[in-house]
Amino acid sequence: MRLQDELRSILQGDVDTTEETLQSHSHDASLFGLKPSTVIFPKDVHDIEALVRFVNEKKDTYPNLSLTARAAGTDMSGGPLTDSVSVSFTKYMNHTWEVNESEMYARVQPGVYYRDFEKVILPEHLSLPCFPASKSLAAMGGMVANNCAGERTLRYGKMSRFVDELKVVLSDGNEYVVKKLNREELETKKSQDTFEGRVYRDMHSLLEKHYDSIQAAKPDVAKNSAGYALWDIYDREAGTFDLTQLFVGSQGTLGLWSEARIRLVHEKPEKKLAVLFFDSWKEVPNVVNHILPLDPESIETFDDATLKLGLRFMPQIAKKTGVSLASFAFRFLPEVLVGIKMLGLPKLIMLVEFAEDTEEEINAKLRELEVAVKPYPRVIMKSLHRESDADKYWTMRRESFSLLRKKVSNKRTAPFIDDFCVKPEYLPEFLPKVFAILKSHGITATLAGHAGEGNFHIIPLMDLSRKTERDKIPVVLEKVHNLVFSYKGTMTAEHNDGLIRSPYLEQMYGEHIYGLFVETKRIFDPHNIFNPGKKVFSNLDFAMAHIDHE
Repeated sequence: MRLQDELRSILQGDVDTTEETLQSHSHDASLFGLKPSTVIFPKDVHDIEALVRFVNEKKDTYPNLSLTARAAGTDMSGGPLTDSVSVSFTKYMNHTWEVNESEMYARVQPGVYYRDFEKVILPEHLSLPCFPASKSLAAMGGMVANNCAGERTLRYGKMSRFVDELKVVLSDGNEYVVKKLNREELETKKSQDTFEGRVYRDMHSLLEKHYDSIQAAKPDVAKNSAGYALWDIYDREAGTFDLTQLFVGSQGTLGLWSEARIRLVHEKPEKKLAVLFFDSWKEVPNVVNHILPLDPESIETFDDATLKLGLRFMPQIAKKTGVSLASFAFRFLPEVLVGIKMLGLPKLIMLVEFAEDTEEEINAKLRELEVAVKPYPRVIMKSLHRESDADKYWTMRRESFSLLRKKVSNKRTAPFIDDFCVKPEYLPEFLPKVFAILKSHGITATLAGHAGEGNFHIIPLMDLSRKTERDKIPVVLEKVHNLVFSYKGTMTAEHNDGLIRSPYLEQMYGEHIYGLFVETKRIFDPHNIFNPGKKVFSNLDFAMAHIDHE
């Protein structure tokens, strides 16, 4: 019996090997192409349990058999790509089971698109504020798997802060509930003569034995998605033990989650946006340091290349905002006036959004912001009092990568240095060095990101059909990563490791901590059935061989 026929005999969901489905699951938003052998659409958690047991039983017969979870496929690192079995959740496991307004939580499945989830929670005046820029496309599975973050993370934090509980199918094929435990609950888990008990015993032993070195290894940056977040699991002083902090951001390499309890926040009723125009990066750190005490929801940034892209594709952006092209174009009159004053387009645009309970609170903060930027005469500030005026900036910021992927002829987006994070005070020195590396290799790029956290997305534009262009990638990767690490930064704050960054985790953390990542993988996944080649046991040559260059 063929593998696919065996799978059909044990599952209620779909087992699909049509070329159309395999091709649609062979790409995400990264620069890779990797076609699965089979795509499975599980109906429920019982399908997932049966699938995991099947893979364990058949591993000797099919040594390369593995399971890689996939939700919306918007990952930029190659995280959900596989040449074995892709487990796709958006078709059936796409329900929001509960929204509790009084206790401010929701229960969701991994296949729920964020755009659909938002429609359910916003009428209750609730929000999940860590949504990524791709919120119109992303799904909850990837948001949890990558420990997502976005424009409002500055105030609220990353996804890991909002996952209170997960139901996870581990490598023994059983579903378990994972949540924060106190000392007594942890001891109860460890006392079990089960696979779950062994996981808790082994993980507690690993974290206790290496506690100090693990805590010291946590990157000293605003946010980080590289490796496994071992430092966030065990609080020795408080006696708490929380494996949700390990699973969030693990890219499906330790198990497959089937349901999550997500903490929500009340949406602030009043919002206003201030736009700052800079003619250089020089003043950015000082201005950011003045802004942060005002507690904005967002400090977002994009460069003149992104602005030019927005102007070039104004019809598409106008369509996104739902207004006529003429009306949308008129809204750019302030940029024209700023350009005249600066004798050219601004080099950098910063979006500072305030959200509060009253308009008076916001207006007070806007006045404080005006005072804060006054010592910098080359920084021009404009407050936007209408939501429609703010839409053009947010649409440009959120849609720039999508436009690049679809509209730039002869070149394509090549996100391989797209998510570094360093302390904001290093940016005026650090960013020119990054662009100097790119320039020395003849690579052009756009820049956007989160200035308040020192996290930026540099997206090279390259003709990947040419081998000489593809050959630049590992060279530039090494140089940029060396630069990031020399500034004690992380190579990925939000987008995670996947195929592109996993090979550099040992360099980033050192042999000892990387060895603990390997041991963690072995504790949870002794037969390496969950998303192999990501986080640990990765191979840069394999990744380079699967760059999509057609």
